[in-house]
Amino acid sequence: MEQQVVFFVIMGMCLVTYIPRVAPMLVLASRSMPEPVVRWLSFVPTAVLSAMLLPSIVAPGNQLALTSDNLFLWAGVPAFVLAVTTRSFFGTIALGMAIVAGARYFFM
Repeated sequence: MEQQVVFFVIMGMCLVTYIPRVAPMLVLASRSMPEPVVRWLSFVPTAVLSAMLLPSIVAPGNQLALTSDNLFLWAGVPAFVLAVTTRSFFGTIALGMAIVAGARYFFM
């Protein structure tokens, strides 16, 4: 393909992804949303992160691994408990990484 065609394709893709992100901000910037909507939207980041993370924990090799040798599952359980009790994002990440690193150092 010519460079000009590639450039226009990239610019078109930029517009297609940029417009749906900016349009709600422009429309809703001057309005206040009802409390139930705000509360519902507050759960979206947690739901998206969970949806992205869960397959890596329960199926690390693209195979369902709910066995005792799944290191990521063993690290995920205490990290989940810490996340629920403290609501600390960085503490949860640090605990999960420490458990995986420690288990790999001492047991593998």
